[in-house]
Amino acid sequence: MSTFSFSLDATDGSARTGVIDTPRGQIRTPAFMPVGTAATVKAMMPESVAATGADILLGNTYHLMLRPTAERIAALGGLHKFMNWHKPILTDSGGFQVMSLAGLRKLTEEGVKFASHIDGSRHMLTPERSMEIQKLLGSDIVMCFDECPALPAEEKVVASSMRMSMRWAQRSRDAFGDRPGHALFGIQQGGVTQSLREESAEALKSIGFDGYAVGGLAVGEGQEAMFGVLDYAPDMLPTDKPRYLMGVGKPDDIVGAVARGIDMMDCVLPSRSGRTGQVFTRNGVVNIKNARHADDPRPLDESCTCPACSNYSRAYLHHVFRSQEMISGMLLTWHNLHYYQELMQGMRDAIAGGTFTAWQADFHAQRAKGDIEPL
Repeated sequence: MSTFSFSLDATDGSARTGVIDTPRGQIRTPAFMPVGTAATVKAMMPESVAATGADILLGNTYHLMLRPTAERIAALGGLHKFMNWHKPILTDSGGFQVMSLAGLRKLTEEGVKFASHIDGSRHMLTPERSMEIQKLLGSDIVMCFDECPALPAEEKVVASSMRMSMRWAQRSRDAFGDRPGHALFGIQQGGVTQSLREESAEALKSIGFDGYAVGGLAVGEGQEAMFGVLDYAPDMLPTDKPRYLMGVGKPDDIVGAVARGIDMMDCVLPSRSGRTGQVFTRNGVVNIKNARHADDPRPLDESCTCPACSNYSRAYLHHVFRSQEMISGMLLTWHNLHYYQELMQGMRDAIAGGTFTAWQADFHAQRAKGDIEPL
């Protein structure tokens, strides 16, 4: 069986491009991972997600452990077979959702006791149980179980939380064991405090992981504060391992993160926005619900090759959104995911060609122009 490895092909400033090799295929970096929360990217067929250029999906430990359960998925042949996605899958640890979604949770050194948001049933999630669930799911990249405090928070609260996450990281590593072809990523915490980020990075490096995530950002601190952390945090992590920024983000967040040395990102934004009529284009954000589109025969973006832009007018997309037709979420999600993957390919090409600074300037200039004039 081939193993998990990462190779850097080129750098341009802090931006990097390379390839993560897994037994289920290659992941070109920088990579954007569409989120398949409940073993589906909402409104998309798996083959359609692949057609947008996605090399890897994210699955959600918290949601899948509650429904249909990890044990049931394992009995049915694992998550890849269950959802008909045969490329790599990364699963998160469940920690973030337990903190943000679960009711009546009780946090101790052992783990988190919580009530399901579905039926109120009681569960305990520990580093060991998280590793067990992710093994049952069969994901290619497994995340450590950590606690993610909401920002802003007092520094002593962030410090205490980070240190517990580091103890949990060691327990996750111990419980993960030796699984050839599967990778375990550690998660750096420490909020927006540089010394805490440094302490966290040192703790993770001493444990040793196949990749490293920058966690605890995009949780309410704002873009300026997030970029402030990304100006130093990626450099604290090993250069020869992938760096993953969790839960980011908008197109300009992604470009700014890549410029600061990030290799992987995930976010529900392209799919969630597609279902709510918000469309990302090279000219910025378009709200298809606006009346200005009702009689517009032009495509969303004439230079886009996705099905929504190739085959349908703004007027049609406006109509099906207003009529709450299912095809609306399908087409707009496809377009958004296609746009995100084109963005990643553009950055990979620019970094490889040593033109990333110019590419970035073009990206911002094009978006600043705004949408085409109404008819």
